[in-house]
Amino acid sequence: MTRFSTDERDDFTIVEFELEEPITPEELPSLLEAAPEVDPTKGVVISGRGPIWLHSALAHLYHPTRWVAHYDPRLGGAVVVQTHQPGVRVGQVVRL
Repeated sequence: MTRFSTDERDDFTIVEFELEEPITPEELPSLLEAAPEVDPTKGVVISGRGPIWLHSALAHLYHPTRWVAHYDPRLGGAVVVQTHQPGVRVGQVVRL
């Protein structure tokens, strides 16, 4: 089972997932259906320990938002991987 939670900030939403057991690629469609809806006028930070293909699929799911970033605890923030917002660039670290 996978649990999702959200944390709304002024300019972005943190979408965090927690895997309670290992997952398989066959489960990906149902995981994406369970992912929370977010405000597309904000950015999205994806956070959670899981396979890269899950992170990639979530980034694709949230592509219509202002920008998408992945949390990296080593950096103390999230790295922007795609953006539609002027002033936010790929590679930028959004401090959390």
